[in-house]
Amino acid sequence: MPQQFDASTITNLRDLGGIALVGNSAVRPGLLLRSGGLDRLDVVADPAVAALGIHTVVDLRSENERRERPDRLPEGARLIVADVFAGPGATHPGGGEQVPGKLEDVLGSPAAAEEHLGGGKAEKVMSDVYRSFVSSESACQAFRLLLTTLAEPDCGPLLFHCTAGKDRTGWAATLILLLLGADEAAAEREYLAVEPAVRAAFKPVSDRFTAAGGDPAIVDAILGVRPGYLAVALEEMHRTYGGVTGYVRDGLGIPDAAVDRIRARCVA
Repeated sequence: MPQQFDASTITNLRDLGGIALVGNSAVRPGLLLRSGGLDRLDVVADPAVAALGIHTVVDLRSENERRERPDRLPEGARLIVADVFAGPGATHPGGGEQVPGKLEDVLGSPAAAEEHLGGGKAEKVMSDVYRSFVSSESACQAFRLLLTTLAEPDCGPLLFHCTAGKDRTGWAATLILLLLGADEAAAEREYLAVEPAVRAAFKPVSDRFTAAGGDPAIVDAILGVRPGYLAVALEEMHRTYGGVTGYVRDGLGIPDAAVDRIRARCVA
């Protein structure tokens, strides 16, 4: 089973190690870590984080998010920026091409949120975001960079993250798990497992929003970790590429040799 760390300065820190794969194998522990933002990381306050020996951090966030809340890296770690929402046409909840710097921007004004996200529009926006994880050029470039980095000989333990650690990070975790040989049910369980941590981390934001008259349904749609969202991305992957193998090879342009290196390193 994957390990969730009780890290006080990183939201939603999890090790994918231990997740079962086909063929009576599992993800090797200590190599594939996922989380929310690292802007509050303090390795002194979180000695367990320092003990992980993180060598590479892949930041999936937008330029605005990185500028507003830059990563604080573990000592000796290198940073790879893989912006899922880079470039024109990128979609994000409440932002269109103007990607907000943080979730507080999405839920900052109940009136604006109602106008842009009310009446079921939030669910449609989130579905469009998940579809874009597979279909948009910027997302393909970002996830290609993630896998290319993971295939490097000197990659070391790798942590990938976004802001909440649930959407971009959730699809990245799903992609890696499917590539390593997990079935979709196991990947979905990992995807859904982060919701309690996300809800707890962003409770002050959601409480302010609802206290100011915001619709709780909008909060649920934006902060929720819903199987229906993941299903949209999986459906787009199967429809366009026939499955994870075609998506990785043809959509992301990852050579088979790189996939073999990733599997050799990350499968126990």
